[in-house]
Amino acid sequence: MPKLKIEDLEKMSQRVRKTVLLREGAGRAKITVHMGTCGIAAGARKIMNTLMEDIEKNNLDDVILTNSGCAGLCSKEPMVTVELKDEAPVKYVDLTPEKIRRILTEHVLGGKIVEEYALAKGSERMS
Repeated sequence: MPKLKIEDLEKMSQRVRKTVLLREGAGRAKITVHMGTCGIAAGARKIMNTLMEDIEKNNLDDVILTNSGCAGLCSKEPMVTVELKDEAPVKYVDLTPEKIRRILTEHVLGGKIVEEYALAKGSERMS
């Protein structure tokens, strides 16, 4: 097992700090990639990797990226939930790297829900 470097510890510290910031209300948004077996089989890893790259590339320190298990809608995977501060969460479905980039730009950064990819807002279905 390789030894941890100072840089590795700093990266871990930054990840934990981001999680605490969101809990305290300082984060702009939280994006949860649903990564149950069905999600992974449908391409959730590509979605997660795309988000990690774009968040890092754009220095979006106030956007928290996390994962969860299956959301119970296997046929709609890959899927993410976007939560903006003081707004109801939005579930996006049938995603591709191109779609998630649009969601990141328009919804997370711009505040406008991308309705054609959205399944539900809060517990309400999008029409």
